[in-house]
Amino acid sequence: MAATKRAWKLQEFVAHGSNVNCLALGYKSGRVMVTGGEDKKVNMWAVGKPNCIMSLSGHTSPVECVRFGNAEELVVAGSQSGSLKIWDLEAAKIVRTLTGHKSNIRSLDFHPYGEFVASGSMDTNIKLWDVRRKGCIFTYKGHTDAVNCIRFSPDGRWIASAGEDSSLKMWDLTAGKMIQEFKDHTGPVTGVEFHPNEFLLASGSADRTVKFWDLETFQLVSSTGAAESGAIRCIFFHPDGKCLFGGSQDALRVFAWEPGRCLDAFSMGWGKVADISVASSQLIGASFSQTNVSVYIVDLNTVTCSPSQIKRAQMSGPGMVSQPAPSEPVKPPMSASGRRMFITERPPTSSTKKASEMKTEPEEESSASNEPEDDSSNVAQIENQDDYREVFQGRTKIERTPPRKLEPFPAPPEDSPPEDQSKAKPYKQPAKEQKAKQEQPMKPATIVPADRNKPADLNMAEFLPKRPDSAVSADPRRPPAVKEQSEDEVLTSLHKGHESMCAVLGNRHRNLEIVRALWTSGDIKTSVDSAVGMKDLSVMVDLLNVLILKHSLWTLDLCTVLLPQIQELLASKYESYCHTACNALKIVLRSFSSIIKTNVQAPPMGGGVDISREERYKKCKVCHGHLMSIRGLVEKKQSMSGKLGSTFRELQIMLNGLDD
Repeated sequence: MAATKRAWKLQEFVAHGSNVNCLALGYKSGRVMVTGGEDKKVNMWAVGKPNCIMSLSGHTSPVECVRFGNAEELVVAGSQSGSLKIWDLEAAKIVRTLTGHKSNIRSLDFHPYGEFVASGSMDTNIKLWDVRRKGCIFTYKGHTDAVNCIRFSPDGRWIASAGEDSSLKMWDLTAGKMIQEFKDHTGPVTGVEFHPNEFLLASGSADRTVKFWDLETFQLVSSTGAAESGAIRCIFFHPDGKCLFGGSQDALRVFAWEPGRCLDAFSMGWGKVADISVASSQLIGASFSQTNVSVYIVDLNTVTCSPSQIKRAQMSGPGMVSQPAPSEPVKPPMSASGRRMFITERPPTSSTKKASEMKTEPEEESSASNEPEDDSSNVAQIENQDDYREVFQGRTKIERTPPRKLEPFPAPPEDSPPEDQSKAKPYKQPAKEQKAKQEQPMKPATIVPADRNKPADLNMAEFLPKRPDSAVSADPRRPPAVKEQSEDEVLTSLHKGHESMCAVLGNRHRNLEIVRALWTSGDIKTSVDSAVGMKDLSVMVDLLNVLILKHSLWTLDLCTVLLPQIQELLASKYESYCHTACNALKIVLRSFSSIIKTNVQAPPMGGGVDISREERYKKCKVCHGHLMSIRGLVEKKQSMSGKLGSTFRELQIMLNGLDD
């Protein structure tokens, strides 16, 4: 019998008529997926099938975040404008429209008992919503940047939030306040997950590490080494709690926490993975790039998973667990590792319900409850009736027979060729959308996407051996004869241009070594000046990516030097260069816009000599001039689609604040 693959690509398909902005997998079955797009639609899919089951419309701005309910009977979608819509999938209708956030929705989660939804936004706030009463119960404030991920604890008492400001915070729902803040990460925190049973929390970050936290002592349990594959994009505990999966760029890692270490690693082709789930002894990972969505499978039976918790569990076999004496007080349940466990059974009277009654009064921004819903715009268009009935209908009915066990996806043979990505099934648009799109003029692509499957502006045929002129046939009706080349001739042809490429990369490496040497000597300003003088945008991008992770190093002096470089990167055709420039510009505006604005509007008066103030004024005036020039460029680019367009629109709002 032929060996099968440990990991493979299941499918790739076109999910929306324009760029995909977000996706989420269903964690209960692992067989459903929801996507949100620039086309303002929310589309439902069955994993493994290329056809859209149902398309939900009603949002008036691009959809930025989506999330399934715990039983996969509801789905919530957050938009660029800050509004939320909750849909009942079985009834195929809108349940609630909630507004109150002032900016993009970045993260969503359902309460374990289902009556509440939490949302995190780029406006730095977290809101708790009562789905039944159609209102905001409470707003949690404390982050200083976008809230990237939020999760309810398994018992529904806490919310954990991960921020772009590199912080991880714990909030008590009943008390309505923050109870702990973790600041050990050195980069934006991208994901947070509670252990399904134990008082343990995991967080993943752009600093390439995963950290584990004890929720009784609020102390760091362990931290993994920095992953070579880059930022941790998403994390997910095994349903049994025996290990943690971490997804990053084209890689999957399996982590243990006592001690913190990597148990296994997979090289994946999924690019920037967006979500992972586990079902039927398989891990399902999903990613998106432009209009396409890709799904990958990992066979967990081939994964090394042997953390110390399992060994302890094996040691504490039957008869070895001591029971408390009748006279002793009842202790909270403990796991095999000795850590306290969550009590996930719903209490007779929910404390969260009491909290909702207590916390409605202080909230002043819950104007959504007074706004009428326009149900005519909220349409659920069922594209595939058979799949819809099979996947979403009948979920609440009482079955007399046990539920059908989901079979794992069959693994392809080890020697099977990879799936051709060009065969992605096209997205079928409704007739109205097709007609409207046909009427729009075609615009050539001006941005080279960061996620691409082939080199940009490169003709691969130029690297193939050329046919000699002598091989041209005299008879034009006959196909040209190709002269057989020797191995040496083939190798010589393939090596043409190799030396020049090595020279380019070698020069870049030397430039980076020079910048690094100046940096490590403690002279950051000189190292930045040196990088600017090299006139190499690739070096500048590398340097800015380091500075973006170290906000405390930014000064007005650096801004005067870096803003012209940021402007040049913003004008680049490469998406990755633009993203780096946008992130750097955000830091400048958040840290110095008020100083620049104040100094430019109130220049130093004559009559006295205040050298430091005059120098500050000159620097602020230089920065203001660069920012005004950048604003014109950003204004032209804010009409772009996708994440980049959204970022440019956000920057435009921030730049307009300089004139207020």
